[in-house]
Parts: sequence; C-alpha cells; structure tokens
Amino acid sequence: MRLVLLGAPGSGKGTQAARLRAALGVPHISTGDLLRAAVAAGTPLGQKAKAVMDAGHLVSDDIVLGMLEQRLAQPDARAGFILDGYPRNLAQVQALDALLARMRQPLDAVIKLRVPSAVIIARTELRHRAEGRADDDPATVRKRLAVYAQQTAPVAEHYTRAGTLRLVDGVGTLDEVFARIMAALGEAPAAAAAR
Repeated sequence: MRLVLLGAPGSGKGTQAARLRAALGVPHISTGDLLRAAVAAGTPLGQKAKAVMDAGHLVSDDIVLGMLEQRLAQPDARAGFILDGYPRNLAQVQALDALLARMRQPLDAVIKLRVPSAVIIARTELRHRAEGRADDDPATVRKRLAVYAQQTAPVAEHYTRAGTLRLVDGVGTLDEVFARIMAALGEAPAAAAAR
C-alpha cells in the first residue's frame, strides 16, 4: 500500500501514521525526519541541506526529493510506504508524481484527515498547557492553519482529479478515526492488523 497522509497541523496525522505502519507493515516516512537524519549522518544530501539551513534558508524541494528518492529505494519501502505531510504544495505533487512514475510505484490512495480548525485549536491549546510547546501557542496554530489551507487546497484538488483522494473525518477517538481510514482504504482493521 502506497499512501500519502494529509491533514492540518494538529489533525492527528502522526498518530494515525504510526497505527497505519503497524497495520499495513509499511514504513512511515516523514520528510522532516529524513532531513534531520541526513544532516545528523552527514550524507552528501545532508551536508547540502545543512549548508542551506546554516545560511538561514529553506531546504529546496530538489534536496528533499533526493532524500525521499533514496528512502523509497530502500528494501522496506518496496511493499509500500506512508508519506506523512508531503507533498505540501503543487510543485511537490508534480515532483512526487514524476518520481513515483520513474520508480513504477504509483500511489494507491491519499488520505486527508478533516478536522475543523476550532477542534485543532482546542487540541493544541491542551497540549500547549500540558507540554509548553511553542508551536502549540494558539496564535501560532491559527497562522499555521491558514498557511496549510492556502497551500494544500491545490494538492487536494489534484488528487481529487486523479481519483486517489479519500476524505476521512478526523474527529473522534483514535480507534474511530483509524477505523474510518481503514474503511476508506478498503481494508478491515482486524484483517490488516493480522498481517
């Protein structure tokens, strides 16, 4: 199963990606994690990324795509993968589509978790009070939600046209949301967990 998992910051993507990894037996790939690991390991792409970040710039899509290509070529990703939070814009969608076409690994589905902004703000306020995370400050969360909505609308439209987008209600217990995702994928949770 080759999946992209989309959702606003605080929508529960990371939590559900971990559950999907266990149920489907495919790796959960976060481009942020790839970037941090490559920089820490000092790989050639990691060194390029570090130089860009040290100069105070954003890492280019080309560098991120190169890291992603290397990761998808690893043996554990041959049976599938879960991309978490990537692609985030139309340029990344086009680059990913071209990469997966070259690798002959087309996406099976794109899951978009729908969670109202008011719910996300309430969730992150609780986490902000409990953990003190700066990125969970309500004003910061509102800005991040606005940027997310602007950037990802074209991404969702692209995958809708491609026939791969599945909208899933992301409000409810972890088990309820997971069951909805599995149903959207046409997988029974019990059968997938038995793999």
